[in-house]
Amino acid sequence: MRSLLEELCHGNMRPDVIRIANDPEYLQMSQNISEVMEAWKKKHTEDEFTELEALLDLYAQAHSMELTSTFTYGFRLGAGIMIEVLTGKEELAKKLCTFSEVQSL
Repeated sequence: MRSLLEELCHGNMRPDVIRIANDPEYLQMSQNISEVMEAWKKKHTEDEFTELEALLDLYAQAHSMELTSTFTYGFRLGAGIMIEVLTGKEELAKKLCTFSEVQSL
């Protein structure tokens, strides 16, 4: 079994693409989305549906950016907490707030 660093190095750790597929609520929501999209497709013209898909693609891109920023901040915060716990230096959490990603949240 590889270490976490080896898995990360080999591209096997991708939090942005890991699904929560085993969550029944997630599966139900995915099914509902598919049904609503199919209903929209039947109700509207091809051009209107294409516009909807373009809007949803833009939303997905923005959401991905938000997830990346949140993940990055959370990872830094967790690492900072661990460093503070292990070193006893409590000023590190305050320094986290100077990162540019945090200011954009």
